[in-house]
Amino acid sequence: MQNPLVKHAVEFSLMVIKYVELLEANRKFVIANQVLKSATAIGANIMEAQSAESKADFIHKLKIADKEAYETMYWFYLCEQSEQYCFDRSLSVKLDEVMRLLNAIILSAKRNNN
Repeated sequence: MQNPLVKHAVEFSLMVIKYVELLEANRKFVIANQVLKSATAIGANIMEAQSAESKADFIHKLKIADKEAYETMYWFYLCEQSEQYCFDRSLSVKLDEVMRLLNAIILSAKRNNN
């Protein structure tokens, strides 16, 4: 993938899939399911934005990805704070990277949309 945002989103999703498998191996199914849904939805919405019908649609789809990123941040925070859950800090680092790129693109697109 040449698009840096898509590339980072895919890399992040693959990291999350491994983490979810670890959670499931430890029988943490509810949180595993929530993490998998929200984290992979980030990349799915970013990919969907690549074929947006308009600049407004593009921004809207990226804003949905941003919301999913914040939800994922919440689930990660719970896992990190809970003694019963393992957590790899590199997941939060990668999520932050994706969110920074995502927000920069959203801001740029909004400026260029006026």
